Amino acid sequence: MLQKTAFATAICAVFSGIASAGSTMNGPMAFDPIAGSAYTPELTTDIGTLNTAPWKLPEGYQQIIVSDETDLDIYPSFACTSFPKTADWTDMSTVNETQKHAGRYLYRTHEVRPFLMAPDCGATTPAAIAAYKATGGGALSVVDLETGAAKILAQREDWEALDGIVWTPWHTILFAEETLGQEIPDPDYPAAKAGLLYEIALAKGDPTTAAGPAVARPMVGSLSHEGIEIDAEGNVYIIDENRRGSIYKFVPENYGDLSSGQLYVLKTESASKTGPATWVALDMDLAQTDAFAAATAAEATTYCRPEDLERIGDTLYAALTCENVADPASTSGAGAVLSITLDGSPKVNYFVGHGINVVAENKAAGITGFKSPDNLASGPDGRLWIVEDNVPSDIWVAEPDNDGDGASDGVHLFASLKDDGAEGSGIYFGKDPQTLFVNIQHSVTGNDKTMAITKRKN
Repeated sequence: MLQKTAFATAICAVFSGIASAGSTMNGPMAFDPIAGSAYTPELTTDIGTLNTAPWKLPEGYQQIIVSDETDLDIYPSFACTSFPKTADWTDMSTVNETQKHAGRYLYRTHEVRPFLMAPDCGATTPAAIAAYKATGGGALSVVDLETGAAKILAQREDWEALDGIVWTPWHTILFAEETLGQEIPDPDYPAAKAGLLYEIALAKGDPTTAAGPAVARPMVGSLSHEGIEIDAEGNVYIIDENRRGSIYKFVPENYGDLSSGQLYVLKTESASKTGPATWVALDMDLAQTDAFAAATAAEATTYCRPEDLERIGDTLYAALTCENVADPASTSGAGAVLSITLDGSPKVNYFVGHGINVVAENKAAGITGFKSPDNLASGPDGRLWIVEDNVPSDIWVAEPDNDGDGASDGVHLFASLKDDGAEGSGIYFGKDPQTLFVNIQHSVTGNDKTMAITKRKN
C-alpha cells in the first residue's frame, strides 16, 4: 500500500500550486514542453524503470502508481504470446464526478478479448472462447483513491473489449465494447453484430458497488464503440472505431433515459469531410443490430478509425487514429483530431493534423512528431490533451482555436512513454485540476497500471 499512500499524500499537496513562472504553458498544469519523444536509449524494456517511472515528463512533475495489475490480477493466463501473459489491459477511466464524495472513486474498463486466449493471437477457437469465459470475461473495476483499495465492480463472460467509459449527469456509468464483430453475443441481444453500450447504476451510499446488473442500451447503436460523450441536454455522442467509421449522436426521448430515442450520424456537405454538416436520422431497427450498415445507407461521412471523443464547451473533438489529412479518402495515415461545433448547425474542422499544426514523426531519424492519436481529455484550462496509440506513446496538449481558423493555435509535447511496446490510454482529469490519470496497457513488464501524473510538492 506504500504507493497508494504516496499518491494520497501527493493529491493533498497539488491543490496549493499554480503555474510556475516562466512556463511555456500556464495554468494548473503549467509546463515547459519536453524536448522530444522517448527514443533510444530512453525507450527501454528495463523492468525497474518501467515499473516506477515509465513516463518521460517535464521538469517539476512526478508519476505515481494508483493501481497496477497485481491489485486485481483479473486475467493471469493469456495464451497469446504477442502480449505479456499477465496483464489486465486497463483501458479508459472516469471518476464519480458528482454527488457525495465526488472524485474519490476511479472506474476503469479492461479491454480483453477472446483472441487473447488463442495461441499466437490466432483465430478464436471454441477452446479459446471457453478459456475466456472461465476468466469471467470483460470487467469494470473501481479504485478508492483515498485508500488504494481496488475491486471488480462488474464482470460478464459475454463482454468483449470493454473500452469507452463516462460518468453521466444522471449519476450512472456508461461503458461500451470496442468490437467490430461479437464472438460471444449478448444473450439478450443476440442479433447485435458489433459492440454494445451498457449502463450501470451504483448502490446508494456505496459507489464501489453496483445497484444491479448492467443494462444494454442497443438504441445507442451496435458498433465498435470507444469514445462516449454527453452534452448539457443529455444527448450522447459515440463513434464507430472502423477504418471507415463515423460519428453519431443519440437523442433520448427523455433526459437520462437511453432506452428510447433516435440515433443520428454526421454527414458533411463536402467530400473533403470538413465544413458545414448535418445530423442524419438512422433506421433504428437496423442501428440496433448494425449501426455501420445504417450509417452507410444514410451516406454518412466516414473517417479513419475514430476512437475517443471529448467535449469542451460547445465543441466536440474526435481522435482519428489513421486519418490522412492530405488524402481524406485514404484509410491509412498518421492521424488527426477533428472538431465539431455543437451550437447551431454543425461545422467540422481538422483541429490537429500534419501540415496544419504538427509535423510527421520520423522515429528512425529521431524526429519527434504526431502519430496515431487515440484518447482525449479535457484539461483544467480548456486545452485538449491527446495520447497516442504509438511507440513511443506521446501525450500532447493542444491549445484552443482562438484565431477562428478551425485549428488549434499550438500543439505541445507534455510526456512520452519509455515502455517499448506499450501504449498510454485513458487519459483523464478528475476533480483535481493538477492530476492527470493515464493507463499503461500491455506493458512489456507484464504489469499494466494506472498512474497519476502530478506537479511535485514544493
